[in-house]
Amino acid sequence: METIDKAAISAHEAVDKIAGATNQAAEALGQKGEQLKNTEQQLMANCRSYISDNPITSMGIAVAAGFLLSRVLSGR
Repeated sequence: METIDKAAISAHEAVDKIAGATNQAAEALGQKGEQLKNTEQQLMANCRSYISDNPITSMGIAVAAGFLLSRVLSGR
């Protein structure tokens, strides 16, 4: 019976360690997700500002990108 109790205690300790590691990983992923969200918002703000400050250049870039994309996707 003593062997079974030791095995049960060892199993509980292993589960507790795994649960702790899982919680740490989830917390780290949550923090990285927040960082990515903040970076995306900053990038969008920078893009909007650039487009507002340089509308003609922005239009030229969009036309050139559309042309290149159509050439790549058409397979010519």
